[in-house]
Amino acid sequence: MKLATAGVDSNKKKKRVAKPPLGKRIKNWWKDFFRQWELQSMVWPGIIFMIIFNFIPIYGLTIAFRQYTVIDNFDTAPWVGLDNFRIILNDRFFWESIVNTLGISFLKLGIGFIVPIILAVLIFELRQGPFKRIVQTISYMPHFLSWIVLGGMLISWLSTTGLLNSILAGLGFTISNQNYLLSAQNYWWIAVLSDVWKSAGWGTILYLATISKIDPSYYEAAKIDGASRIKQITKITVPMMKHIISLNLILTISGLLGSNLDQTLVLMNPQNQARAEVIDSYVYRMGMTQGDFSYATAVGLGVSIVSVILLVTSNMIIKRLNDNTSVL
Repeated sequence: MKLATAGVDSNKKKKRVAKPPLGKRIKNWWKDFFRQWELQSMVWPGIIFMIIFNFIPIYGLTIAFRQYTVIDNFDTAPWVGLDNFRIILNDRFFWESIVNTLGISFLKLGIGFIVPIILAVLIFELRQGPFKRIVQTISYMPHFLSWIVLGGMLISWLSTTGLLNSILAGLGFTISNQNYLLSAQNYWWIAVLSDVWKSAGWGTILYLATISKIDPSYYEAAKIDGASRIKQITKITVPMMKHIISLNLILTISGLLGSNLDQTLVLMNPQNQARAEVIDSYVYRMGMTQGDFSYATAVGLGVSIVSVILLVTSNMIIKRLNDNTSVL
């Protein structure tokens, strides 16, 4: 046994290869760099962009712990520690924006996450032809319109003499000619349904790409066994989409505290602000309108930390549900 152990130890020692000196490693790195200069020329501009616009600005987060004004710089602003975070915890308007953000986000999670999956399956089930291409094109179109354009359309449609009241009157409903965007109670549903209308078609792209890669022999075998179209969808199509659905679910959960700032700024008005103010618009208003940059940065930093926690937690939960297989 000792001889065998000694033999194993000697083999391990033989397998250990000494690292080349640092100068040689650097020289080899440069050789590899110039040998792949075409690929490197495409990669490095993106890396430099990320360093300049994503990593260097991280230093600016220090103003969350300072009393920063426009006449200060990051080093001269007085240090206040956690005072900005204490103010946040006692700010009634901040907690109202939290409630609105979570309310809208959970509605979007329940409706906006399911609709693209259903729409992708329906489009896939359509026969190849002009009608299928027309449906796809129409569903994609709202994504390419800015919220300025869509917001103007919604403001017009939901006004007292707008399209919605005209349709309801034409169908025989008794209406009070109200402006729906001036009602705070209606705002959550307006924000959710308009966001689904804009993004549902675009959200089908990943699902359709995944469905198109499913082996057709699965469907042929299911047809031979007498499976209906519904059975094929529930037993083949949807299970095969499990990984991309899990990935999108993780990203959606991690973004629960984020909201569509463009949409909010376009649709929010003094009458519906109590239900329309979300975290992003609140940070924008405190920072850009009132000039309290330290407070706005502290709110943004707190939201980012919570979002990372949601991302890690949702990934761990979905990993366990997927037999310890991570999709990230």
